[in-house]
Amino acid sequence: MLLRILVVEDEHAISRVLKAYLQRVGYEVVQVYDGDDVLKEFRECYPDLILLDVMLPNKDGWQILKEIRTESNCPVIMLTALGDVNDRLEGLKIGADDYIIKPFVADEVVARVKAVLRRSQADSDNPVKRFGCLEINLKAHQVMVNKKNIALTPRDLSVLLFLAEHPNQTFTREQLIEHIWGWDYDGSDRAVDLAIKRIRKALQDWPSTEGKIKTLRGLGYQFSVYQK
Repeated sequence: MLLRILVVEDEHAISRVLKAYLQRVGYEVVQVYDGDDVLKEFRECYPDLILLDVMLPNKDGWQILKEIRTESNCPVIMLTALGDVNDRLEGLKIGADDYIIKPFVADEVVARVKAVLRRSQADSDNPVKRFGCLEINLKAHQVMVNKKNIALTPRDLSVLLFLAEHPNQTFTREQLIEHIWGWDYDGSDRAVDLAIKRIRKALQDWPSTEGKIKTLRGLGYQFSVYQK
């Protein structure tokens, strides 16, 4: 599967160049030009990395980054003409993974994208995820709370493992069905709600101060964990 890059840049000429260079090295590219459209596209296309311009129509990149960080750890590289060190520090503090100042060379952007994705992949390669007293071994398919094994059905376990691999990212029922049940599933999306209910009951001893599975009305479900 091709890695997908969401390019958020209102200058069409720059966006076209970035798309061409990224596609040339094998990435799939989705383009957005207006700040108001970013979150909707982000939730629909599920990118592996975002190139996010700061100066956008209707909503700036800082605000968009803050909103993305409330629901996802997706890597974000900021693109901006602002060169002040305080601006760069602000972006990193909000949650940016890297910061590229315009004008830039497209080959440099591609190199930065590859570097950030490598770091992100290295983080995700660790099979054991710990969220306070909740421990999830993605390879052994084992779940423990306070060192005690938690029994889950294979389907419920698959749902939890998938959500735990993408902490603080929101998924609709349709997306969870696609990833867990598969395209050929012809049952009710109510199955997702029931699976989440059972998982919550199984994790009832996991303190809410460390994390929880949240329901975002009208959006879907999120494995929400506390981030220091």
